[in-house]
Formats: sequence, C-alpha cells, structure tokens
Amino acid sequence: MAQDIRNIAIIAHVDHGKTTLVDGLLRQTGTFRLNQEVNDCVMDSNELEKERGITILAKNTVVNYKGTRINIIDTPGHADFGGEVERVLSMADGVLLLVDAAEGPMPQTRFVLHKAFQHHLKPIVLVNKIDKVEARPEEVVNEVFDLFIDLDADEAALEFPVFYGSGRQGWACKDLADARKGGEGKDLMTLFDAILSYIPAPTDDPAGPLQFRVTTLDWSDYVGRIGIGRVHRGVMKSASRVAHLSRTGVKKETNIRGVLRFVGLAREETKEVAAGDLCAIYGIEDLQIGDTVASVEQPDAMPVIAIDEPTMSILMRVNDSPFAGRDGGKFLTSRHIRERLEKELRVNVALRVEPGDTSDSFMLSGRGVMHLGFLIETMRREGFEFSVAKPQVLFKEENGEKLEPIEYLTVDAPGGSVGKVIEILGSRKAELLKMDKKGTFTRLEFTVPARGLIGVRSRLLNATAGEATMHHVFHGYGAHRGTIEERINGVLISMAGGSATFYALDGLRDRGTFFVPEGTEVYEGMVVGENCKDNDLCVNLSREKKATNVRSSTKETFVKMPPPRVFGVEDALEYVGEDEYIEMTPKAVRLRKVYLRESDRKRNDRRQTV
Repeated sequence: MAQDIRNIAIIAHVDHGKTTLVDGLLRQTGTFRLNQEVNDCVMDSNELEKERGITILAKNTVVNYKGTRINIIDTPGHADFGGEVERVLSMADGVLLLVDAAEGPMPQTRFVLHKAFQHHLKPIVLVNKIDKVEARPEEVVNEVFDLFIDLDADEAALEFPVFYGSGRQGWACKDLADARKGGEGKDLMTLFDAILSYIPAPTDDPAGPLQFRVTTLDWSDYVGRIGIGRVHRGVMKSASRVAHLSRTGVKKETNIRGVLRFVGLAREETKEVAAGDLCAIYGIEDLQIGDTVASVEQPDAMPVIAIDEPTMSILMRVNDSPFAGRDGGKFLTSRHIRERLEKELRVNVALRVEPGDTSDSFMLSGRGVMHLGFLIETMRREGFEFSVAKPQVLFKEENGEKLEPIEYLTVDAPGGSVGKVIEILGSRKAELLKMDKKGTFTRLEFTVPARGLIGVRSRLLNATAGEATMHHVFHGYGAHRGTIEERINGVLISMAGGSATFYALDGLRDRGTFFVPEGTEVYEGMVVGENCKDNDLCVNLSREKKATNVRSSTKETFVKMPPPRVFGVEDALEYVGEDEYIEMTPKAVRLRKVYLRESDRKRNDRRQTV
C-alpha cells in the first residue's frame, strides 16, 4: 500500500554541496521558524564537521511538501565513513545524486552509486554549483551516464531526470539554458516536485507483523542506547513487547520503552510509527547495527547489513611524557581512556578496541587515518590526554597468500606536475589506471596499497605547490605489493629540557626545518624538527649565547626564522615514525621518541640488531 511518504538519500562526493542543499530544502519548506536563528550546514552538527566542511556522521531530517512527508538522509562523502553510507541506503527508496558541475563524478560517487543500484534505488541527478566559472554541465551529465552504464544500472535507473542549480543560492531548474541565466526568481520547488513524481512511495505493509531493522546507533544519557531505522512491516508501538533478533542469530523477547519520530531536525516522542517511515527506538540496551526488531508472534529476521571491516590499527596509551598533565588535560588515566572508548563503541560500529600489550594501552582498529583521527581529535578536545603510535595497516591471509587493503585513489594535479605525482605514487607501489585532462588540471586514477597513502598527502602538496587534491575509497583486498619506503628524512631530537632560544634555532637552521617556534618549552627526547639528512640528530634548542664585550644587540631584531611546521592530528599520524609516539593533549600535538634518552635508544637499537 503506497503512502504519502518519500525516503530519499542525498549522496555526493566530498564538498560537492549536499549539506548546503539540505539547508535550502529545510528553509524553503518552512521547517525553521521565521525568527529562528540557523547556522549554515545545520546537518553538520558536530564541531569537527563544521570546521572541515564535510559530513562525517549520517543523519536524517524531515520536510513536509504538498501533504507528503519527505525523509531526507544526508550521508557522508568521505571514504573512511563509507560504512555509514551503505547502511542508510537500506532505509531509502531513491537517491538524489549531487555532482559538481566542474569536477564531475568522483570515485566515492562511484562507490556509493554502486551500492544504491544494488538496492535498486531510483536516482535523480542534480548538477550542482552551475554558477562556477569552470562549469561544464553537458560533459558532466555524459560522464554520469557513462558511469551508470559502467555500474550496470538497470533501464529504469538510466532514465534519470537531470536538474541544474546552486545549493548555496537555493535554486534548481530542469532547463540548462535557464540555469545559465542565473537563479533569479527560482527556488527548489521543481526538485521537490521531481521527488514526489519520480521517487516511489514505500510499499511496506503496515497491516502485517512488525519488522524493523537497525541501521544507525545513537546514545542518550537519559534513555541509553537508541536504534534508528526503517519500519519495513507493521507498526512500531511504544511500550510494546517485541522479539529482538541479533545479527549473530540470538533471539529474545524484550520491551520497547519508547519510540521517537523525526520532526524537522529534532526527534519527539510518539505512540507509534507505521511501515514505510523512519523512527528511533530505545529500551533495548544490547541493540546492534543489523539487528531486527519483530513481532513476538512472527519473528522474521531481515538480512544482516554488512559492517565495514577495519583496515588500519593504532596503539593508544597513557601519556607518560615529562609534560603529562601540564596542558589542561582533565582525563589522564587508563580508566578514563577505557571508559571513553567503551562509550564510543556504543555508536561507532566500524571501530574495534582491544587491550594493548600493557595495562595502560589499547589497540584501536578502524577504516583509515581520517576515521581514527576524528576520534582522536574529538577526545583531545574533550580534555583527554594520551599518546598514540604510528598507524599500522591490517593484512589478511587467504589460501596461504598475504593480502593487503587496496585503495582507489584519484589525484587532480596541474599539468606540469603530473610527472612528479606519478613518481611519488610509483614509489608507494601505486598502479596508474587512467589519466584524463580536465582544463588546466589532469585527473589521475590509481590503485594503491592503504599503507602507501600514509604520509603521501604532504609530499604531493609539496610537489605541486599545494595545488593537488586527492580522494580515495576502499577498493578491496589484493596481493601484497612489497616493501614501501618509509619517511626519507631523519628528525631533530631535543637532547635537553628547557625553552627554545632564537640563538639555538638560528645556529641550527641549516640542519633542517623546525616544528617549534622560539620560546617553546621542550623536553629530552621530543622531536623538534626534520633533519635535512636521512639520520636522526640530537640538538640543544635551549642553548643561549654567552655574553661578550662584542655582540650586536639588534641582530635578533632583523634576522627572522622561517615559520615552524605545525602538525594537526592527521598530519602527525601520517608523519610519525615507527620508533615515535604522538603526544595528544588539549593544547598541543607533539612528536616524541618512544625512548626519551639517547642512551636508551642506542641500547634498543643494539638489541634490535642482535
């Protein structure tokens, strides 16, 4: 039985404008009050999402248009959060594909579309950012069509309607000639009408026995674990007795304490939600992604949703540096870290946490550097203090063959830098698949081992004067491609504690680049810079100039040091060496050696060579 409901997922590559478009959809349907103050990108509610301008966590909202309830699911565009995409697509009946009018379809678009076609979802295509100077809408539509054919889309999907518009300016239209004249007097109602006419209404049976599948988890300190999903059959009722069928096959009877319905950007308590609609439930504490909640009389389990397997691990441990506890950290002990990680596991299903080699360490496994870096940065901002080691790629073994995770990498580089890009990635065991010229830039597509991507972003930016952009998505497991060169240069290590002086920095400027400015407190064993040679070098940054009768009192006024290299969390994760830790505190991201004393490092080196 068709209902006045539409469930549509918005999918696009990073920075193609889907969250901004959702802002316009919400505003133009009166979801916000007239006097309500609303920030841009309201669906990006997390602080890190707003800073980076990307969606990390899948969310959904509801708008009402012409008496129809439209559930809009905003999905992540970054490869490390692809697991979120696949799960939320199971709640939708159609997809709105946003493609940048200049960049065209990207690898992540390919990955998500492939999943959408597996679910037989009908697409609507919006060529966004049509107002860009370098926009090439006709070519982009042809590239989308070629991509659909390449992904074996069925006939219904190939008949997709195309719209042109600007999510930021809040308009869309069907005719390209009109779109090129600008968006004056236009709005997004044409897009809403297309959703109503082209995206099929749910045909789930509200009269049948209950069937609900959990696709996303949330947590509330008031009601505990919250399961979000779609009611595929029957009616989900508050305070009802249900059967909980876990993804591992365990069946038990339990009670639903409450049901939440989506209203605009919020959730509110309701007595019941019928089949075809989305809702959130609470009261089942051991609820997991892929679990089915069904009627007690007819407990039919739904197909289990696959959860992405981790491809990278990282060691997290208690911070034991000389500066531990000095940067405003509120949570320093292993108990604090363990409790925080247990809390994260309630909602972050792609994360795995295991005990480390010692009682104060933990081994975290996730989807990639950004996935793990997002958690680390969040904990750091919450007041946690800890240290982490170099990320390690997780290998698999099948039929006696060693397999490693392979990524599909796309690099857009200036034409004059293509040779450098190929050389750098070739040293990382990348294989070039395709090369296309797009204006003044060239798009290069590779398959590359996941471990080959660690630290490569900064090298590509340096080689292309900061103009290259790179995106990657998990491609699958492939044969091990051999050893990959690690960081080429050695590091500068502080040999003593103290404050970095201009005199010491100036005297060592020809030895490499520094990570700390003048006046920074350093400790023995702290990594303070990068050596221009391939060996590590101990330096004394707190050395002061001896007072003499002949000295220039104005020299330090005129001589300027180059600005230091500043590390963010992900930069540090890509740079750190095998014998180093990253010290994470609320105020700083520092690099240090595992063994702080030089004598201990030499003793360990001798032990390794025996």
